[in-house]
Amino acid sequence: MGFGDFKGTLEDVGQEHGDKVEQGVDRAGDAAKQEFGHEQQVDQAVQKGKVFVAGDQEEPPPAGQ
Repeated sequence: MGFGDFKGTLEDVGQEHGDKVEQGVDRAGDAAKQEFGHEQQVDQAVQKGKVFVAGDQEEPPPAGQ
């Protein structure tokens, strides 16, 4: 399984279980902020993760807007 296959699998899971994936990404981001700080960078990573899993082409608005 190459990266392309892995990416496709993640996108499929994101489409089928998007709400659960978003909850997991949000929880992971909250834990990272508590552990490491750097809230702005973590929020950016969380948003990019959601876009990647959902397979969206557009960037979502920045967190807090």
